[in-house]
Amino acid sequence: MNEAFWQTLLLTFQLAAITTFFLLLIGIPLAYYLSTTNSRIKPILETFISMPLVLPPTVLGFYLLIAFSPENSFGTWLETTFGLRLVFSFTGLVIGSIIYSLPFMVHPIQSGLENLPQSYTDASYTLGKSKWETLTKVLLPNIKPALLTGIVLSFAHTIGEFGVVLMIGGNIPGETKVASIAIYDEVEGLDYALANQYALVLFAFSFVVLMIVYSVNRNGYKAL
Repeated sequence: MNEAFWQTLLLTFQLAAITTFFLLLIGIPLAYYLSTTNSRIKPILETFISMPLVLPPTVLGFYLLIAFSPENSFGTWLETTFGLRLVFSFTGLVIGSIIYSLPFMVHPIQSGLENLPQSYTDASYTLGKSKWETLTKVLLPNIKPALLTGIVLSFAHTIGEFGVVLMIGGNIPGETKVASIAIYDEVEGLDYALANQYALVLFAFSFVVLMIVYSVNRNGYKAL
């Protein structure tokens, strides 16, 4: 295992960690809104959020590539206004990963909030708590298994994504070359031994993480 191997794995886990962090910040307010609203736009929001579940990753990656390209007006505006060049960059990978993994964060949290008894919210409001205090001090502490599921699924899904990162980031060592891309490269180069090393690390990580989630959730639901 050479330096490039560990660099690729580090970049992979770095991408997953940053993506999961931002997804948590975005996913909690979105899930809370969707779990409490009866607005006519709710089905539209849920459809857009869920699109990555059924849309081929290459399709999403293609449209993001077009949108972020400096040859596109939006991409030009980002580069001239904020100095952001999102194609073939780590920042572009993060944004693409956030969009692609969004349902894996929002759906578990939304489900957890919707399954809580309404009495929790009513009691909190009766005690004079604001919506923010009700969410952070009453609701979220009671859906820890759902939060953990969202965090872990988002992290694991980001690690395993291929089509989106390939379309947006390409294959730049130390910048956009993550483990899923490296496996593809090594197989194409007939270096099955190195491909197996990458695959084995990801397989073992995914197995251990999912086993921890199921164990924690089982104990958490028993406690509830």
